[in-house]
Amino acid sequence: MSEATGKVAIVVGGASGIGWASARALADEGYRVVIADRNAEGARSRAAELGAPHTGTGADVTDEASIATLFEQTEGVHAVVNCAGFSNIGLIVDMPAEDFRAVIDCCLTGSFLVAKHAGRHLADGGSLVSISSLNGRQPAAGMSAYCAAKAGLSMLTQVAALELAPRGIRVNAVAPGFVHTPLTEGAALVPGVVEEYVENTPLGRAGTPEDIAEAVVFLTKASWLTGEVLDLNGGSHMKRYPDLLGHIMKLAVQ
Repeated sequence: MSEATGKVAIVVGGASGIGWASARALADEGYRVVIADRNAEGARSRAAELGAPHTGTGADVTDEASIATLFEQTEGVHAVVNCAGFSNIGLIVDMPAEDFRAVIDCCLTGSFLVAKHAGRHLADGGSLVSISSLNGRQPAAGMSAYCAAKAGLSMLTQVAALELAPRGIRVNAVAPGFVHTPLTEGAALVPGVVEEYVENTPLGRAGTPEDIAEAVVFLTKASWLTGEVLDLNGGSHMKRYPDLLGHIMKLAVQ
C-alpha cells in the first residue's frame, strides 16, 4: 500500500464488484477510503478488510438526505467514485412504468445526486468518476431503462464537467463492457450470453473489476482530462451487443 496522502476518497456502491475493486485500488494509492453502500453492513465489512483508517457506512443514492449526510460527515474529500447501479430486463411494451423509473432513479437520478453533493464538498482540484456502461452508446433489446439511464449519465458527466471546471474539479466516467461482478451474475448464467459477448470483443475476453479500477485510478490522476466517457470494453463498442433478451427467451421455452 502506498504512503498515506492525507486525501479522502468516497466510493459509492463500494461493497462489491467494481466499487470494491476501486476502493482497494484507491487505498493502495494512499487515500483514506470511505466505502458507502446501500448494504451498510457490507460496506463496514469491506472497510474492515482494508483496515484502519478506512471506514464503511450506509448510503442510498435514491435518497438525497442519505447522500447529503454522507458528504456532510466526510471532510477533506478529493476523489469520489460512483458505482451504484442495477438493471432489469423486459420489452418496452410490457415493462411497468415503476420498473423503468426504478432503474432511472438509481442509475441516473442517483448519479445526479452524487454529482450534486460531490460538487458541493469536493476539494478544489478533486475528481468525480462515475461508472457508466457500454449500454450508454450501444442499445440492447430488453434493456431500455438501463440504456437510457447510462446514455443520460454520459451527458450529465459532461455538464457537470463544465460546471465544476472553474474549481479545477474534473468529472469523468468509465463505460465498461461485460464485467464479471455480482450485478452481471444472472446474465452470465444464461447460456450463450458471455460467449456471444466475447465473440464480439476484439481482445477476446470479458472484463474484471480490477480492469475498471485501474481506469478509475487513472482518471483521479489525469489533471488535464475532464468531460470524458472512457470506453473500456476490450473493443466491443466497435462491434455489436449480445442478444441478451433472445438468449433469455430461448432458455424460457426449453
